[in-house]
Amino acid sequence: MKGIEILNNPFLNKGTAFTKEERKTYGLEGVLPAQVQTLEQQAVQAYGQYLSKSTDLEKRIFLMNLFNTNRTLFYKLMGQHVVEFMPVVYDPTVADSIEQYNELFVRPQDAAFLSIDEPEAIKASLQNAAAGRDIRLIVVTDAEGILGIGDWGVNGVDIAIGKLMVYTAAAGINPSQVLPVSIDAGTNNQELLNDPLYLGNRHERVYGERYYDFVDQFVDATQELFPKLLLHWEDFGRSNAANILEKYEDKITTFNDDIQGTGIVVLAGVLGALNISGEDLTKQTVMTFGAGTAGVGIANQLLDEMTRQGLSEDEARKHFYLVDKQGVLFEDTADLTNGQKPFTRQRSEFDNADELTNLTAAVKAIHPTIIIGTSTQPGAFTEEIVKEIAAHTERPIIFPLSNPTKLAEAKAEDLIKWTDGKALIGTGIPAADVEYKGVTYQIGQANNALMYPGLGLGIIASTASRVNGETLSQASHALGGIVDTTQPGAAVLPPVSKLTEFSQTIAEVVGQSVLDQQLNKEEIKDIKQAVEDMKWYPEYHSLDAE
Repeated sequence: MKGIEILNNPFLNKGTAFTKEERKTYGLEGVLPAQVQTLEQQAVQAYGQYLSKSTDLEKRIFLMNLFNTNRTLFYKLMGQHVVEFMPVVYDPTVADSIEQYNELFVRPQDAAFLSIDEPEAIKASLQNAAAGRDIRLIVVTDAEGILGIGDWGVNGVDIAIGKLMVYTAAAGINPSQVLPVSIDAGTNNQELLNDPLYLGNRHERVYGERYYDFVDQFVDATQELFPKLLLHWEDFGRSNAANILEKYEDKITTFNDDIQGTGIVVLAGVLGALNISGEDLTKQTVMTFGAGTAGVGIANQLLDEMTRQGLSEDEARKHFYLVDKQGVLFEDTADLTNGQKPFTRQRSEFDNADELTNLTAAVKAIHPTIIIGTSTQPGAFTEEIVKEIAAHTERPIIFPLSNPTKLAEAKAEDLIKWTDGKALIGTGIPAADVEYKGVTYQIGQANNALMYPGLGLGIIASTASRVNGETLSQASHALGGIVDTTQPGAAVLPPVSKLTEFSQTIAEVVGQSVLDQQLNKEEIKDIKQAVEDMKWYPEYHSLDAE
């Protein structure tokens, strides 16, 4: 590989940082300005260009162009500005990027696009996109259930790309060893089907046997091509997400971020809140408002933790109430998903069961001590509801998790005011500190990015054959244990600004859990060293462009 080919390869390109010797050796003489820059100088220059952009979407487009041309410089810059860049490369700005994907499309960004209409091309498509790279991590999406914006067809590949950016920026997973994958099963988004610029399959979504056969073929191909792979499922619809995870979780190394990732981050936040309040998880009453994939995943993770703390499963289930658009979910509620069914209640438990058709009525009847919102219903946690919760527990745990901002169930500032500073809060989007009666309340963001990078690094470094409940529980305790319980107004989760540090901690805890359970495929004597050996750093090295 020589000359322009190298400049066009984002994994090899150094731009103006190629030395005089490299320019001579690899046919780059005369195709770059004479000055040789350092990576640090390039980062300063690139950050200046970033700051010149007036909107977050323009900033994201600039960063994507940098990503497309020079991975090392991109991650050097992101590592220096991780708090600033996270909401730009991922949530919430990624939603704008997805909605305008067809208009903004320039390059496929090394993703694999798998069409349900061409199952025979799955293996070749993965091979072509991997281009000989040693793939250790795939984030795959069919983009039916993107939180907050729904079904966006092939446009949702930006979710997989953004997720992998965070894996690398936070945990140091080598960007040449990751692969974003889009399963294009069609779309039920009529706006896309009517859009002449839409780049995906122009038909309604395929479901049922044909869909699951395609997923089977995809999984088989990944296992054949990439034997050391962690397969991460992202934003699948509620009718498919749990079914897919249940089918493969005991067969391959796999993880669903919406079901398990959201669950373990929320569990970590709840554990952090209970560390502050000094209360016991097994004595809490949990209400989940929004009983989709994320809401059920959270309930399952909290249920699993209650059983680990000594309750039987039957005892633990008595602590949970799921509320959806129909109200409290009962055994006879129509159209229950398989995930919802184990959490339904009996109408005989209530004198007024027929009246529990909305959140206000449910809260008044049940008196939850923990309420978690994944409903995408803006403002659903009203002052009346919040004050009702606070009247029956000393330190209510309130997590309005829906995002983007316009869909949040409540604002942190209001929750502090309505509970007179007693609420322990986790939000789905970044929230500023709240000043109230002389105390600065820091607001923890229950962002999956706090968890999945370290989790993924630990799984890959430990050569885990499975991802199980014990490992996920250990990861939650590691994250929840970082909270400073002595500080007035302390956050229930650590800040994104320390993401790199605690991702390393989580990776080591996860890796040790894998070794303790003897789930590692290869012999590992020192997990800390194994994690360090797996990490990639954004630095230029001597060129190997053979």
